[in-house]
Amino acid sequence: MLIRNATLADGRVRDVLVDGETIAAVGEGLDADGDVVDADGKRLFPGMIDAHVHFREPGYSHKETWTTGSQSAAAGGVTTVFDQPNTDPPTIDAASFEEKARLARESAIDYGINGGVTEAWNPEELFEEPIAALGEVFLADSTGEMGIDADLFEDALEKAEAAGVKVTVHAEDATLFEEAATERDDGRESDALASTQDARPVNADAWSAYRAAEAEIEAIDRACTVANGLDSEIHIAHTSTPEGADIADEAGMTCEATPHHLFLSRDDLEELGTFGRMNPPLRSERRRDELFERLVDGTVDIVATDHAPHTREEKDASIWDAPSGVPGVETALPLLLEEARKGVIGYERVRDVTAANVADIFALPDKGRIEVGNDADLVLFDPEASVPIRGEELHSKCGWTPFEGHDAVFPELTMVRGSVVYHDGEFGEGSGKNVRE
Repeated sequence: MLIRNATLADGRVRDVLVDGETIAAVGEGLDADGDVVDADGKRLFPGMIDAHVHFREPGYSHKETWTTGSQSAAAGGVTTVFDQPNTDPPTIDAASFEEKARLARESAIDYGINGGVTEAWNPEELFEEPIAALGEVFLADSTGEMGIDADLFEDALEKAEAAGVKVTVHAEDATLFEEAATERDDGRESDALASTQDARPVNADAWSAYRAAEAEIEAIDRACTVANGLDSEIHIAHTSTPEGADIADEAGMTCEATPHHLFLSRDDLEELGTFGRMNPPLRSERRRDELFERLVDGTVDIVATDHAPHTREEKDASIWDAPSGVPGVETALPLLLEEARKGVIGYERVRDVTAANVADIFALPDKGRIEVGNDADLVLFDPEASVPIRGEELHSKCGWTPFEGHDAVFPELTMVRGSVVYHDGEFGEGSGKNVRE
């Protein structure tokens, strides 16, 4: 396939020739015997690498599957994902890895499978498997059964360093959660069905008040201090505060921000209700704005979605009982492309935080850039084709989005290693593979 007259992220207009699974040439006036795509006036990006998703299998296929999750990703211009280990069973040994690997073969896009750390993990077995990273390692018992203590955290860092495996850290210090917030009334304003998203808890903001920003800031500082003391490198997941991003940057560590922390704030919770509950929670509008500034200026290294779908029925609960997490794998790149269209962030910066930087951080040398010899993971879009996001039109199994009504620029063509996996609303015969095999 020849993609002709495409505008790259840096503004150059080039032809891109795909031969088999790789990019064969990037230049001007190229010829090809196969299909030709006229990309005049359109932009061509490397596919997004989403280093943080929860595709829910095994154990929670009513929320998402590798098929639905990967198709949703492809429709949003994501060509590679790293799936997190907190499934059922958690991915902590050879048997659980192999079970997830079997299910992941249904993916339409490329993927990595992250190993997990618990009291019951088996690092000797796990590091023999082709894992993408250790993640999301929950520090300070932040999220139930996957939380670990300081000694196990240090042990995991040392073992991962010896194995050459990156460690991704979920940093929240549960000892700093504001227990007083749990005393607030969490009654409902409406008895309407959650399927209409009209049932709203009175104090949806209580979750943000409970999991206070200081709990993240302190935990990031401690995690970075421990890592530096062991001469290790860690990656901080879903940084929700500008202070946390600054600490990671000053410590020489990398960090990610999610679309929901970049585009939503506590000001949105009256509308979102329990559909806006996630860990870490939404922050103030000031912190949201300052976090986006750090994405633009380079302090935040990458965008990753923490795609964590739940059904509407599961979200229809009190703020204390609803599960945490929101979908986002299909809307992340489109939301950023809309900001680039408006001039809020540059196209090159969007390319870097969604592809090039991710490839560098997680050792994917054949991905993340439109260069000769790299995998032909490509996304073509019309930069002026801005449309409002509608949950009913997305492809995640959960069928809703916290970004309802936000403007976005969706891709018209997504390729994974030279195969068209998505084109104008139709899915191709993509067959993903483990990036570590």
